[in-house]
Amino acid sequence: MAAVSSSFVVWFLILLLSSAIAMARGQTVQTFTYVNEGEFGPYITEYDASYRVLPVASSPFQFAFYNTTPGAFYLALRMGTVRSESLFRWVWEANRGRPVGENATFSLLSSGDLVLAEADGRVVWSTGTANRGVVGFRLLPTGNVSLRLRGPNKLVSRRSAVDGSFGIYSLVFSPGGITLYINSVAARPLAYYNYSDGLLSFSGESVTFVCEPETEDAFAWECRLIINLARPKYNATLSFLRLDVDGNLAVYTYYDPVDTQAWERTFAFFDDARGWLAGCALPSRCGELGVCEDQMCVACPSRGGLVGWSRGCAPPSLAGCKAGDTAAKYFKVEGVENFLSTYSDGEGKLKVEECRRRCSADCKCRGFLFWENESRCWLTPLLGTLSRVSNSSHVAYSILIPKLTLNVTTPDLCLLIPNEAQSAMPMFKTPFSGYSVRFSPLHED
Repeated sequence: MAAVSSSFVVWFLILLLSSAIAMARGQTVQTFTYVNEGEFGPYITEYDASYRVLPVASSPFQFAFYNTTPGAFYLALRMGTVRSESLFRWVWEANRGRPVGENATFSLLSSGDLVLAEADGRVVWSTGTANRGVVGFRLLPTGNVSLRLRGPNKLVSRRSAVDGSFGIYSLVFSPGGITLYINSVAARPLAYYNYSDGLLSFSGESVTFVCEPETEDAFAWECRLIINLARPKYNATLSFLRLDVDGNLAVYTYYDPVDTQAWERTFAFFDDARGWLAGCALPSRCGELGVCEDQMCVACPSRGGLVGWSRGCAPPSLAGCKAGDTAAKYFKVEGVENFLSTYSDGEGKLKVEECRRRCSADCKCRGFLFWENESRCWLTPLLGTLSRVSNSSHVAYSILIPKLTLNVTTPDLCLLIPNEAQSAMPMFKTPFSGYSVRFSPLHED
């Protein structure tokens, strides 16, 4: 059971770290040091990682060093068993975003501090428990013991499956409830969920994620975080909560008695079948751009209209944008909304022409949402997933790639990019030393 408050971050469920406190004078610390060296393990793990296990284990958990990039390791807790023939998942990392190298050490020092350090002795992470009476360390199999640390009151996603550094999505606990944010795409974090709907609102200083039997007979189990999240029909003690790479809040449950497929994703916050909000409400559902209906990406805005969606559907790069340039072209999509119109107020009583002008003059704007009946405008640096709605006056305008020329600084060479190539325009580099490349918009024919 893991609790969260404004004064500390809880490592949900799976840290399973217990420090024994000396109750009598003269009791010595059971020190140890494990070095990140040797052969890699043979089994398939989450993120397709290479790993070296440590002799700190309590089934189904084991500490290990793992990496997805050579030479950049994380000290992590692995969950799973060989017998189940299921994927091993990484459920907690000590040094998120701060990888260590070969020969890094994981140690319990004589001072009682639990430390991860580089080979040269530089400390990367520690529990901060020096001289506080700690005499030992053990890993428990129950999933309900945690170590509390002072720090930020939020969870942060990974950047990607192969990059364990901090990603753009965060879950923040604040007085009143939980909010989900997209970071690093605008001057301020953009909320793609907040507790105003009452689902994840709470009073008090803490909130608990717990999985326990629904009744004494334990025919079903309930996993709760303020509200019921999942209801597995089996023992769900070995469950953990994660903010996934795509920004979805998910619960993963491991059922040890089975021989295959021991893992199940028992809950996803943005999911038509297993969640509380529609799958199309997840900003990343259709990647950088796409129209979503019934949890499926069904269309991509393009110069030729709405075409079939693919992972390549995206607004154009704005790397060459100049503030005040009004040459941008837009494609209008009727009957759609996204997270901005749900969780922010926008700006009211603007004509669509003024909304368009402001977006065109802002190099960070990828498009805008406009509610025609209310004359309300939202400029956005991220369109993402556009959810189909019944109100056709709720529209989105996506920037399209204008006609471009590739000008090289010699009078003999000029390349016109045809319309059909514009939706997947490549990056051009001149092979001629000393020549520069410039893209210029042309007028519509």
